[in-house]
Amino acid sequence: MEKSFEEQMEELESIVKELENGKLNLDDSVEKFEKGIKISKQCNKILQEAEKKITMLVNTKDGEMQEEDFEPKE
Repeated sequence: MEKSFEEQMEELESIVKELENGKLNLDDSVEKFEKGIKISKQCNKILQEAEKKITMLVNTKDGEMQEEDFEPKE
């Protein structure tokens, strides 16, 4: 079962703390860094999928509400 976004973020935060601690040897640091990058990519994918599902309600000229696909500003 795939971990939730929140679980992955907690794991990523844990990895960052371990790397910042500076007590890992080089091999362990590289391994943790690679794992962190993998988790980061998974979280980004989850966010992109969620963004696709978001819709916005906007007022039309006649005061009615309508759904519109969310388009992020870049």
